[in-house]
Amino acid sequence: MEWTLWAGLAAGLLIAVVTAPVGVSGAVFLLPVHLSVFGVPSPAITPTNLLFNVVAGPGALWRYRSDGALHGDLARRLVAGTLPGVIIGAAIRVFALPGPAVFRLLIAALLLPLGLWLGVRTLAPARHRTLATEPSPAALTALAVGVGVVGGIYGIGGGSLLGPILAARGLPMTRVAPAALAATFATSLVGSATYGLLSLGTSGDVAPDWELGLACGLGGLIGGYLGARLQPRLPENALRLLLAALATGIGALYAVQATV
Repeated sequence: MEWTLWAGLAAGLLIAVVTAPVGVSGAVFLLPVHLSVFGVPSPAITPTNLLFNVVAGPGALWRYRSDGALHGDLARRLVAGTLPGVIIGAAIRVFALPGPAVFRLLIAALLLPLGLWLGVRTLAPARHRTLATEPSPAALTALAVGVGVVGGIYGIGGGSLLGPILAARGLPMTRVAPAALAATFATSLVGSATYGLLSLGTSGDVAPDWELGLACGLGGLIGGYLGARLQPRLPENALRLLLAALATGIGALYAVQATV
């Protein structure tokens, strides 16, 4: 068991270092690790991932807050939308939960073209780029609510969706990453509490793997802080290409899983 905890800490640290600079918590990449390496049973994966987000989130957020990157309306609007969204998603889960295959196909259909487009747009010469406009406050709120609903249903933080969408709209990564991680943390915190309440009336072993989740989260706490500290030293185009690669990789992963 000891090697599992050390391996979980290392996995959480390495993933968070790479994903925190672009506003992705990294929990989505822990899913195959939990399944294939640690053998976490499927019902327990969702709360274990939420536990990772809750423990790991403050590392990057503390660093971004120290740098002043959390100032402004973007983070507040995203958090204000994701919180009611995650509760709505939990209610949908109880009364009309879509199958996981449908979810994977929807995420793949969104992230694959979005990641490819973001990569092509970043690599295009500046004179050939079309100017993008920042979403309106109403559009930001609607986007946050939608992502919160998805987080409530399927137990994902939402940064892997918010980051590529906002970056593709032209927002700088120095604004996108802190706001997306703040929304991810808030969604995971409320989602894990809601999930715990729902589990009281659900049969079966749906509790998280507490030791592994905490070990991965501790690694993510350290890695998220380091990744957030590294972000200002990375060029904007490098961050956008990293986010594009992550979005494309997540989309391809879900597409393969949906067809298996």
